[in-house]
Amino acid sequence: MSKLRVLSGKDIVKFLRKEGFEIEYGKGSHSKLFKLIGGKKESITIPLHKEIAEGTLRAIYNQASKFISEEKLRKYFYTN
Repeated sequence: MSKLRVLSGKDIVKFLRKEGFEIEYGKGSHSKLFKLIGGKKESITIPLHKEIAEGTLRAIYNQASKFISEEKLRKYFYTN
């Protein structure tokens, strides 16, 4: 059974940037990324913690699944 990986906020920001998101701001304890989809600005806020809590990680996964394929997300967020 797959298990969520241990990821930092910086790890997630790096992944989202590879998927076409851009940093809107990234100072302090959170980073806000955005991507223009169909002319609409879609945003995801990522806490810049060393280790993201499991519930927060699931919430980020669910939000990102609206913009990134399930296959790519599963490979990155879950172990085999």
